[in-house]
Formats: sequence, structure tokens, C-alpha cells
Amino acid sequence: MNEIMAIWADWLRPSAGLPTVQWSLLLAVAAAVGHLLQRHTGLPKVVGYSLTGALAGLAGFSGAAWPLQGTSLFLLELGVSVVLFESGGRIALRWFRHNPMVLLQSVLESTLTAVAVYYALRWMGVPSAVAEAVGLISMVASPAVFSRVAMDTRASGPVTERAMVLSTLSALYALTLVSARTGVMHPAQGSLSETLFPVAVVLGVSFVVGAVLALALRSALRLMSPTSENTSMLLIALIAAATALAAHFGGSAPLAALLGGMLLKQLNPRPWAWPRQLGTAASLLTMLTFVLVSVVAAKADWNPAVANLVGVLVLARGAAKVTGVVAANWGSGTSWRQAFWTGCAMSPMSSIALLLVQQFVTSSYTLGPRVAGIALPAILLMEVVGAIVATFAIYRCGESSRPAPSEGLPTMPGELNG
Repeated sequence: MNEIMAIWADWLRPSAGLPTVQWSLLLAVAAAVGHLLQRHTGLPKVVGYSLTGALAGLAGFSGAAWPLQGTSLFLLELGVSVVLFESGGRIALRWFRHNPMVLLQSVLESTLTAVAVYYALRWMGVPSAVAEAVGLISMVASPAVFSRVAMDTRASGPVTERAMVLSTLSALYALTLVSARTGVMHPAQGSLSETLFPVAVVLGVSFVVGAVLALALRSALRLMSPTSENTSMLLIALIAAATALAAHFGGSAPLAALLGGMLLKQLNPRPWAWPRQLGTAASLLTMLTFVLVSVVAAKADWNPAVANLVGVLVLARGAAKVTGVVAANWGSGTSWRQAFWTGCAMSPMSSIALLLVQQFVTSSYTLGPRVAGIALPAILLMEVVGAIVATFAIYRCGESSRPAPSEGLPTMPGELNG
């Protein structure tokens, strides 16, 4: 594929550069594949996006170098930030006072996941530092994948809402812990305060940027209509600015966006929805992140040893998430059956996990590649298989307004046209 790109580059010289043409065509193909896959099989579009990116990565697509940097890293962080800001804006902290078992479910399933993956990898002979890092990464579910699955299946109900909240909270824990872990990966020869200073910088900058973002949007919502096109432009521009500033000053852009969304919900508790125009822009960004993640992850080294480790990781992670959600289900407001399917719906891993791997890779040139060697194949697998499992869980708990794929998809006005 590299030879073909070289020949193409000799005679095609677009003003925006060859990578722009490559990515434009790849995204167009991914959009078509996602639509056709959903239309003919009932699977969510994200499966088509991910498969397209994986095939491009396996074919040697040169538009995304690992580790990510520059524009590709910013776009990935921006896509994650938009999703986490929206997800954080759905969580009302006062809700946990009335239903604290949901918070217990979240803490328990995340803790069990990290511990289970750590010991499973240690049992397979993986060094302790690598197993610890992969365990922290495995905590995170994917609000982006699950939200796309819920949108494509037209799902609503207690399992959908609970899975979205737990996925968002797992992202909060993982982003915080990985930022802290990478901050003390190379402790300075000095006092405890000098060692913990990098951690305080990451968490402090993220909180400050998130708070400024929430206050700015709160002020804007007092003057502008939430459904206005100008509000959409303002919102996406402020999230982009916050993403760039958080990364520049040493914070975590996704963590800042998530905290900003949660803070905005506390400042503006009334229900609010994304404007339609922002939804279209966010969908394009989200599709870009799915394709980018699968392109990068597909370039990882695949061999029988890695396949065995990934299989053990996926099984341990899935069992731990289901066990954690079910074990703390008493008094949480859902049935045991709903708790089981909620744990299954948290299977996907995607862009947030890739950013966590990126943090380890850029923080340690020795530990990072070993972590990526296990985590990247697992992310690729769970971006595809996890989306299918989440879809199955939604259908099994009866929260989709679409018929199950085995029953055939309905033909609705405009459905065949896109």
C-alpha cells in the first residue's frame, strides 16, 4: 500500500496535502460501510467504522503514525472531549444522594476490573508494572461507543441510562488514576511533595480548565438559546479551546471536558439537549475517532502469545465488570437481570483507552511499548466485539425500539436513503 501511495503522491498534489485526501476518502468509505452494515445486518454503524479502519491499518495506511502527535492527537482528544463533556453533562451529583448504590456499583466494578486484569496478566507471566498499567487502562468503558450503539438501536430505559452513567464514571476514574500513575512513573530524587507535584499539576490544571469551561458555557446559556446554531458554534469552539489549553498547560484534555460537563450540570440542573447542528459535528468527530483508533490499533504486532494475553484480558475484564455491577445491585433500583445486561453493555473499549495507552507510551520509552503491545490489540477487539455485545445486551433487555436483527429491520420513510 505504501508503494501505491508514493505513486499517487507523485502526480496528485492537493493544496491540503496527501494525508487530507487519504483521510477524507477513508472516512467516506467508513460512513458508507457503517450505513450498509446497519441496514443489512442491524449491527450498529460503529462496527462498520471500526472494521474499515482496521482493514486500512492492516493494509498499511500511512495517515496515522504511532504514537500520535500533532493534528491527529488533537482531533482524537477533541472527539473524546466532546463525548465526555456531553456524558458528564448528564450526571447530576445530587442523584447519588438518593441512590448511593449506583456510585458503589461504579467503584466496585472499576476496582474489580483493574484487580482482575492485573492478576490474570500476572498469572500469564506479564511483569508487574505492565500488568498494573494494563489493569488501569482496562477499567475504562467507552461512552462514545455505547452512545452510538444506543442511538443506532434507539434504546432508552434503565439499563441504557445506567450503563451510560457507569461508563462515564469509569472514564473519570481511569483518566485520574492513569494521569497520577504516569506523573510519578519517574519519581524525582527529593521530597514527597516534589514527587507528587506533577500529579497535582495534571489534576489541578484539568479541574481549573473544566471549571472555566463550565462557567463560560453557563454564562452563554443565560444569553443564548440552547437550540441556536450560534450556541452550537460557541460550544464546539469552547470545547476545542479547552482541549488545546488543557494539553498545553500539562493537564488532561478529556478529564477537563468531563469535569466541565459535570460542573455545568450542577450549575445548570435543568435538562438540556445538544443542538441538532452540534450533533452532526459531534457525529463526524466521533466517527473520526473510531476509525483513527482502529487504524492505529490494527498496526500493533499480532502473534499467538499476544493473542493469548488479549483473550485472558478480555475474559477477566468482562467477568469483573458483570460481577461488580451485579454484586452492588441490591437497592440500586434495577433488577438482577438488568444489572447483568448493564455489565455486558459496558464491554466496549475505544478512544479513551487509546489515549491512556498514549500517556504510558509518552511517559516511559521502556514500559510504554510493552503496555501498548497488549492494550492496542485488546482495544481493537473490544471496539468491534464490545459494540456487538452491547447491542445484544440492549436487545435482550428489551430497551430498543427497533426489532432485533434476527427479526428483520423495519423499513421507514427515508430509511433506505440514509
